Amino acid sequence: MAEQQVRAEHSVKSVPPQDLVYGINDKPPILQAIFAALQHMLAMFVGIITPPLIIGSALKLPAADIQYIVSLSLIMSGVGTLIQTKRLGRVGCGLLAVQGTSFNFVSPIIVAGLALQHAGVDTQTMLGTLFGTLFISALVMVLVSRCLHWLRRVITPLVTGIIVLLIGLTLIKEGVVSMGGGYGAMQDGSFGSLTNLGLSALVFLIIVICNLVNCSFLRLSAIVIAMVIGYLSAWWLGVVHYQAPAHESLFTLPAFLPYGFHFSFALFIPLAIIAIVTCFEAIGDITATSDISREPVDGPLYMRRIGGGVLASGLNSALAALTGTFPLSNFAQNNGVIQLTGVASRRVGIIAALMLILLGFLPSVAFLIQNIPQPVLGGATIIMFGTIAAAGIRIIAKQELDRRALLILTVSLGLGLGVSQVPNLLVHLPPLIRSVLSFGVATGGIAAMLLNLILFPGSKSAVKRKQAVITLPKWRHHDDHV
Repeated sequence: MAEQQVRAEHSVKSVPPQDLVYGINDKPPILQAIFAALQHMLAMFVGIITPPLIIGSALKLPAADIQYIVSLSLIMSGVGTLIQTKRLGRVGCGLLAVQGTSFNFVSPIIVAGLALQHAGVDTQTMLGTLFGTLFISALVMVLVSRCLHWLRRVITPLVTGIIVLLIGLTLIKEGVVSMGGGYGAMQDGSFGSLTNLGLSALVFLIIVICNLVNCSFLRLSAIVIAMVIGYLSAWWLGVVHYQAPAHESLFTLPAFLPYGFHFSFALFIPLAIIAIVTCFEAIGDITATSDISREPVDGPLYMRRIGGGVLASGLNSALAALTGTFPLSNFAQNNGVIQLTGVASRRVGIIAALMLILLGFLPSVAFLIQNIPQPVLGGATIIMFGTIAAAGIRIIAKQELDRRALLILTVSLGLGLGVSQVPNLLVHLPPLIRSVLSFGVATGGIAAMLLNLILFPGSKSAVKRKQAVITLPKWRHHDDHV
């Protein structure tokens, strides 16, 4: 009732246009709803399965573990989407906002996992440490949802853009490794073979062509189509090598703390930084979804949705860590599906969530996914990782790039990319500091936040002193609004 009253107050700002066929509370016929939900699932499916496949390959996890993590990624993405869309009490935004496995955490998880392996930690303890630390990091997202206004003065759009850009740039290396055949190919001498490069090029070109064709369905399902064709081509060439798990079952069921629970403070700091950035990405995605769905983008209803959406991201990511999979985030690409279909109904989001949960329970689906050849995966991920970097550039480009902003940008990128390329630079630092700064995203993000505070302190007295000398930058006024 309160939500309807607030919506009425914003009716002038939320007049539905002709191209919005079904609003968030409308219930389209079941066949239309299923077809729209299928398009949402196609748009997000590859994005959900790619992080666990990349991490599993980089850390050389056993086939059974990869299968379990892939299945749980699908299940938890469905659960997260259901909670985000349905809105349980104060948890969730109540829009057709889907959630999937976050790419933001891929790079630090790989670096941390490799460091634990080099230290002689067994696979069970390594995964227990990763998921235990990810659980605590998810609680940071819950905390952020309660103090969004204060953190907006620390994590500005410029800082967020820099961190997102660093995430994309550091992930591109993993995409290139997959294009060459993966870490296994480096050991057997087949890395960069013409077969591997040809398969990657095939997938890459199909994605590009599908996006150039004037057909919305092809654009939405371009990555799925390309990977299916690439998979079949790899099978025809004899590149597909099946690695069945030791024990097969009819259904994959979530387990509580399947790898135990351990915590690493050194790993927690970079993950906490990325968790905060993920919160502000969620704000942007939920705002875009509200706008596309012709719902308010300011006022009390909007603020409740923002707070509930970020809270849901944190709780869903915490639940994912407890069941043995990686954090979740809102998927921005599904806003394009809403635009194309004209369907913003929550019924569609619920059906898409149920589809994902059903697929996750079937181990045969995870079995087929985990055996996708690395070159096929690389042809798709190189585009997806490049898209993340482009998103960071787009955020940065919207800010006023004065001398101060350019200084923050250049220093942060230089330090972040420099450390990721030459990690031995930190070899003589204390172990704890070295562990934290070894993540390029953490180094660049910390530098950006510190410079943002030092070069322009957020206190009112400091602002008044600076106003006597310089004009307040325009972007600063926009930072006070969520």
